[in-house]
Amino acid sequence: MFHRRFLSVLGLCIGLLPACLLSDSGSVPRPNIILIFIDDLGWRDIGCYGNSVVETPRIDQLASEGLRFTDFYAAGTVCSPTRCAVQSGQNQARIGITDFISGHWRPFERVITPRPTMALPHDTVTIAESLRAADYETGYIGKWHLGNGPAFQPDHHGYDFAAVINGPHLPGKFKVPGHPELVPKPGQYRTDFEADLSIDFIKKNRNRPFFLMLSPYAVHIPLAGMSAKVEKYRRKAATSGIDLPHPVYAAMIEHCDDMVGRIIDAVDAEGLTEKTMIVFTSDNGGLYRRYDYNPDADDTVADLSPLRGEKGNLYEGGVRVPLIIKYPPLTQAGTTSKEPTISYDFYPTFVRLAGGQLPQNQTIDGLDLSPLLSDPSSQLDRDAIHWHYPHYHHGRPASSIRSRDWKLIEYHDLSNEFELYHLASDISESKNLAPTKPSKASQLKRNLAAWRQRVIAAMPIPNPSYDPNRAHEWWSTRTGKPVPSKQRKRFSPTENDL
Repeated sequence: MFHRRFLSVLGLCIGLLPACLLSDSGSVPRPNIILIFIDDLGWRDIGCYGNSVVETPRIDQLASEGLRFTDFYAAGTVCSPTRCAVQSGQNQARIGITDFISGHWRPFERVITPRPTMALPHDTVTIAESLRAADYETGYIGKWHLGNGPAFQPDHHGYDFAAVINGPHLPGKFKVPGHPELVPKPGQYRTDFEADLSIDFIKKNRNRPFFLMLSPYAVHIPLAGMSAKVEKYRRKAATSGIDLPHPVYAAMIEHCDDMVGRIIDAVDAEGLTEKTMIVFTSDNGGLYRRYDYNPDADDTVADLSPLRGEKGNLYEGGVRVPLIIKYPPLTQAGTTSKEPTISYDFYPTFVRLAGGQLPQNQTIDGLDLSPLLSDPSSQLDRDAIHWHYPHYHHGRPASSIRSRDWKLIEYHDLSNEFELYHLASDISESKNLAPTKPSKASQLKRNLAAWRQRVIAAMPIPNPSYDPNRAHEWWSTRTGKPVPSKQRKRFSPTENDL
């Protein structure tokens, strides 16, 4: 360990000692980096993005003290693809993790969809490995979802400390495999436990640069919140007549706000506020309602308007998510950026600010966000951003491209359908302009097809077993058997009576 760290520091500082205290952005000190990566949080789920029901004072304060992005996108419309993009700095289509691991299966649909790569490949140089080479201490806490088995966990991908937590939200339901010493307090909710582990990591590494990725399971279903918060939102709903978001879901968001507040307070208590970049975002768009269960039995979760769609499809509701960045040496309080940005931009941004080097033999699709941090009105040198979700989930297999204000969605279920939207005037994607703007649609289709070819994106193929009467069936990838809707369980208990 000493030998590795000595060589790393030597490589960074050779010839000029003061340079190892600065990033290559000039006079900006190398920051500690905390990436808070909420699960399934929608674009309008928090107050600073327009939610008037859920109480998120600490996240809202973070936005008021930093930079808020209006047009930031998750790289994927479900969890594993976006997590792959963050770790690799690449669009996940290059690696093949285009669906959550292990994915959905609809064996009688029109097309056979590609199976996702089942783990982040070991030859991928992760963001943690690049930061560790820059002499950062690296930590990962929470949900991983980039491969099962010990050999595919974050400690095999550059993280010095890794606490992958398994299990749902309520006390007694979750644990840290392989770490018998990491035990939650009696009656402790999962986000509180994740905050405890994060605070311990911050304290232990207060005297050296560190990168911490905190990835809670919240606000992913099953819905589960502690009773006091749930009851508060039930009373709110009864008083206001506003029944969305679901009271338990609202409580879960507030649990996340409490977690964020504790992290911010810990950074401040250690005297690290001016030295720490805090990044808050989500792995994909929000959830309207559970799709693959009986729709007559399940709860509606949230109101995603004005965005169309939800997690699992390529409309804005499935991919547009919050992003807040606070780093006092660069960001200015209360600023906003409208520049389209995406999850794999974190990799080059963090590595550059850390004074590190990007991997030489690995394509990095992301762009450095540093110019936006100091000047939110500036633009990045990028023609377009792309998505590829060739799977059935909350929608049909599709790819999409956003080029400035224009967005095209192309379906891959043998329908030859595509849709064109002008987001600057139609954020709700309510008017398909493909029939009236054929040249723009054709241009974006060509660009999207050329991009898929460059990244060697896996595509669906016609299904010889297509049966329109059975196309709706979901089968388990684990058991290889159908999952009848009558046998599917509803949400787990929605609250704890402690």
